[in-house]
Amino acid sequence: MSKQKPFYYGGQALIEGVMMRGREHMAMAVRKPDGQLEIISEPLSSIYKGKLRETPFARGVIMLIETLILGIQTMLRSAQIATSEEGEKDIPPAALWSSVAIALAFAIALFFVGPLLLTHYAIDPFVTSALVSNLIEGLIRIGIFIAYLKLIGLMPDIRRVFAYHGAEHKVVNSYEAGEPLELESARKYPTAHARCGTSFTLAVLVIAIIVFALLGRPNIWLSIASRIVLIPVIAAFGYEFVRFGGTHGKNPVVRLFLGPGLWLQAMTTREPDDSQLEAAIVALNRVIEADTGETAQESPSL
Repeated sequence: MSKQKPFYYGGQALIEGVMMRGREHMAMAVRKPDGQLEIISEPLSSIYKGKLRETPFARGVIMLIETLILGIQTMLRSAQIATSEEGEKDIPPAALWSSVAIALAFAIALFFVGPLLLTHYAIDPFVTSALVSNLIEGLIRIGIFIAYLKLIGLMPDIRRVFAYHGAEHKVVNSYEAGEPLELESARKYPTAHARCGTSFTLAVLVIAIIVFALLGRPNIWLSIASRIVLIPVIAAFGYEFVRFGGTHGKNPVVRLFLGPGLWLQAMTTREPDDSQLEAAIVALNRVIEADTGETAQESPSL
């Protein structure tokens, strides 16, 4: 019998909690108003697992869909739990899909269409090179992304989410180092992780510069269309880059390329307190238990 490939667990910070995604299940641990943790574990939908989830480039598109749908779904559920004594309620499908549509439209408008229009109307009249125009557009896109992270990081509620983000990374780092999933072990690990969604987003924005530069500078409507329809393609390449970096992080050349993403995580993570680390530990333990039937003690090394 062939040995099953190691699975690299990861998750997402929530409102007063953490979600961890496993091979077959997801688990979330959210702090209720009374201070107790509400723990939810559910099987993943078939779209988030199976052969496509392990197929190069296709898995990047699946991950993008997962981030939008599963990520928003668990974020909304955590908000319900964290703000209501009555606990978790079902989210109406219309509310979920509306949230996904709004989030997707906002991201496309802010990070893709907006920089294009700004460059087209403010820069292109003074630039004759399509390559230079695309480079300026890409730099504007990255600048907007960094400014956005800086601004939302000023909000107290978001800063707490960023602390849970740091807790998620510390616990995954501890697990991947083969440490027991305990507070004492998790505290000593960094809040950055090579497979973080922040690094993925930065990789997407950089790869977008290359992809759009290859298209030249068509008319504005074709340019807008390209910024929308090519997002899955760019996301697929971005995911492969981040995944490769996460499994070859000890290579000095790879670490050089990972550096900007790890640096940027200083804006999206905060040092967590023990209660936040506890939520991440409980979520990871629960999802591993759901996947394997055993409580986690250690993991295969990278």
